[in-house]
Amino acid sequence: QLQLAESGGGSVQPGGSLRLSCEADGFSLESYAIGWFRRAPGKEREAVLCISSNDDTTYYGDSVKGRFTIARDNVKNTVYLEMNNLKAEDTAVYYCAADRTTVTTAQSLCLIPAIFRAWGQGIQVTVSS
Repeated sequence: QLQLAESGGGSVQPGGSLRLSCEADGFSLESYAIGWFRRAPGKEREAVLCISSNDDTTYYGDSVKGRFTIARDNVKNTVYLEMNNLKAEDTAVYYCAADRTTVTTAQSLCLIPAIFRAWGQGIQVTVSS
């Protein structure tokens, strides 16, 4: 069974930064497409950022462009979501997802979350003064 675990969440003041980690257990993330999604209280799930399996395309949600980035560490079998200049509206539970899909366009990955078959449990990020 493919398992993902997020870590690195917590509380931060507006303008601050956090780095979320998504670690895989039982498989290598190196050849997997990755997606980060979030769900804020009372809102639908939102795509944050997706990257294709070979890293050639990345899609950023409109609300995070210029502030969030993604990085892989294949040695640690971990993917990171770097979040900078955080805003109160970034408060949500964040989920990482992975799939060895043939879909190569990162935008398609973000628009169709059902493509991802492995999901983490989610981690809370709270941005508040």
